[in-house]
Amino acid sequence: MLRALAVDDERPTLEELVYLLNADPRIGAAEGASDATEALRRINRALESGPDGPDAIDVVFLDIQMPGLDGLDLARLLTGFARPPLVVFVTAHEDFAVQAFDLDAVDYVLKPVRRERLAEAVRRAAEQRGATPPSPRIPVHEPDPDHITVELGGVARFVPVDDITHVEAQGDYARLHTDKGSHLVRIPLATLEERWRARGFVRIHRRHLVALRHIGELRLDAGTVSVLVGTEELQVSRRHARELRDLLMRRP
Repeated sequence: MLRALAVDDERPTLEELVYLLNADPRIGAAEGASDATEALRRINRALESGPDGPDAIDVVFLDIQMPGLDGLDLARLLTGFARPPLVVFVTAHEDFAVQAFDLDAVDYVLKPVRRERLAEAVRRAAEQRGATPPSPRIPVHEPDPDHITVELGGVARFVPVDDITHVEAQGDYARLHTDKGSHLVRIPLATLEERWRARGFVRIHRRHLVALRHIGELRLDAGTVSVLVGTEELQVSRRHARELRDLLMRRP
């Protein structure tokens, strides 16, 4: 059973998060802290108590944007501890995902928090902490191969794959770019490369996957190669340049 600490400066959000955590059968006890400073005091007390002590904390569900010491600051401090609790970020902003996973976060949950999404974060924390044996994942199938499911404001939406111009790696996540905006999904770039190779997506860089049909120009300048995708110019690495040129030459 995991012992959890939720940290959020918005009281209604904190109370809802603590309620949802306590309703999860894998959580033995969950309590709340209204800011990072209070959370740090609580975590220090937990470390003094020891991993099996009455005040121990296994996982912190942490908001990012808070007055004073923010969630990223707190997570950085925790990396210096001998046996820090696991961290799950819970935030309304998707822009901090790369920094979060650089800090070895277990998960990154977007607000408003859905019970099912929070349960997945708890599952990951439980498996990593060894509180429960790993359970087989239920395969998540896309509604059809022409769409990918993204989460936006707590709502699942289906984005047509043909609308995606390029994909950018961001840690364990990938950012899908379309003409109307971008979406963050927890799928590694390598997985999308394999899944969408037959749909005309090609790797041009270790961080970028591009849809051939959306490439407007191939540019050569002083030995460097880049492509124009919409209004954005993307660098092509040397190892991928020849393959890309060949594919564009054969493009109808």
